[in-house]
Amino acid sequence: MKNLYVGNLPHSTTEAELRNLFEAHGAVEKITLVTDRDTGRSRGFGFVEMTNASEADKAIAALNGTDLGGRTLTINEAKPKSDRPRGGGHRFGGGGGRGRDDYRGHPRQPREPRW
Repeated sequence: MKNLYVGNLPHSTTEAELRNLFEAHGAVEKITLVTDRDTGRSRGFGFVEMTNASEADKAIAALNGTDLGGRTLTINEAKPKSDRPRGGGHRFGGGGGRGRDDYRGHPRQPREPRW
């Protein structure tokens, strides 16, 4: 069993099209097209699980760099999430650190008591 990453897919690609493309090189167990959680639109990549590892290797050799719907496919063995290198930096949040009265690095001026 080998799981393949298929990238740079046209957003209109269907599971049937992907299955037909890969079944020419061996038995396909499962096709997963990744879609955007909010819109449901294809994100342009997916995974093909093939039952035979040597057939999967042949499919990678035959299909990587080929054209589908005007886009050049990127195909390689899928890596589990834990094995992928972490992208540096933070994606969300950050910045901040300034309070309401902290204006462009000037020190806060003491206030007179209200009573």
